[in-house]
Amino acid sequence: MRIARFTAEDEIHYGLVQGEEGEERVVPLAGDPFFNGIQPVEGTSWALEDIRLLAPVIPRSKIVCVGRNYADHAKEMGNELPTSPLLFFKPNTSVTGPGDPVTLPSWTEEVSYEAELAVVIGRICKDVPVDKVDEVVFGYTCANDLTARDAQRTDGQWARAKGFDGACPLGPWIETELDTSELQVRSFVNDDLKQDGNTSQMVFGVADLISYVSSAFTLLPGDVLLTGTPAGVGTVDEGDRLDVEIEGIGKLATVLRR
Repeated sequence: MRIARFTAEDEIHYGLVQGEEGEERVVPLAGDPFFNGIQPVEGTSWALEDIRLLAPVIPRSKIVCVGRNYADHAKEMGNELPTSPLLFFKPNTSVTGPGDPVTLPSWTEEVSYEAELAVVIGRICKDVPVDKVDEVVFGYTCANDLTARDAQRTDGQWARAKGFDGACPLGPWIETELDTSELQVRSFVNDDLKQDGNTSQMVFGVADLISYVSSAFTLLPGDVLLTGTPAGVGTVDEGDRLDVEIEGIGKLATVLRR
């Protein structure tokens, strides 16, 4: 199922996206699906083009990210592969939705894109065994881990470089049923293909990551885990359009401005 968060008739809703591409309709849900379950409201729906999609989730607690989780990306950045998952955080204020413009900070001249599979947590959990991970996952969405490379080099830690406002576009919706073992992960800049990887190339897979992360942090409903990016990252600037496309989910668009 595809679960979206959207505005229609001046109200914010969660909804169930139904239908084939170009013919999608969105049925509203009763309440918050993270706490109320997926309960469609019968008798009401909107055509996808008649609503505005929002970020499918605003994490109440945290966005946990994984660095250098694709060997080719670690190599292109001149880094060794980590022996265990390399973790960092983005604040929930970095989240923005599909199609939303991102204002580049005035203090950076070197912003790059990173297409990533994002995992959305469905219930409170801690110390999750690898074979129980499916029980705590709500679904999956596309993410773009925007990064101020110059600040990343000079600051000595990644909070500013990875956490500025708008640095975590998410969308277009959450796909609840997905096999993440072999998904194509691609990014485009102004329609030019830049990244073309596959989740099978991850150093640490989704189940191992969630188990590892939950051993350190209690995960809450709506928390998001970014799983790393394949090779092919590069810098972008004002006016560029970025697209992240993940097999089985869809495409997330972002436009940059200053």
